[in-house]
Amino acid sequence: MYWTSFVHEPWQMFMAATTNGLCFVGSANQPFEELEKWANNRLPGYRLVQDDEKMQTYAAQFAEYFEGRRTDFTLPLDLVGTPFHRSVWNAVYDIGYGRTYTYTDIAQRIRKPESVRAVGAAIGANPVLIVVPCHRVIGKNGKLTGYRGGLEMKAGLLQLEKDCSLSQFSIAYD
Repeated sequence: MYWTSFVHEPWQMFMAATTNGLCFVGSANQPFEELEKWANNRLPGYRLVQDDEKMQTYAAQFAEYFEGRRTDFTLPLDLVGTPFHRSVWNAVYDIGYGRTYTYTDIAQRIRKPESVRAVGAAIGANPVLIVVPCHRVIGKNGKLTGYRGGLEMKAGLLQLEKDCSLSQFSIAYD
């Protein structure tokens, strides 16, 4: 498993990929141990190898996202999770840039409206923050709720998307 440290001020996070695709994006400003722990739990037997060159394609798309030049990712993914997890992550993946859905919305999208708590747990297990944009999932009351990267990161990502959406709108009509 290849990894790199992605830095785009004020964001710093570790990301990893197998030969099949991106499999992990860490929380902002967390130590390497976050990646090591995830890898040991989810992909035991894989060895972590730093390879900034192999991770360049992933890092480039993240840089474009943080610069407001990318609204969706076109990266291969290698997601490790149960079929339920993957159904939730697919529904979350489809949330458009700058939009938000509630956990209830996601439960309804996967046709399991009674599974809101399980949806929340699956979202919490999302291994590829930002690409599978779980930061776009909010509480039914409109408030920010749990996020593996922390509520500060979640708020920052939503603000980034709001600011970029507004600037794109004003550029289109200037």
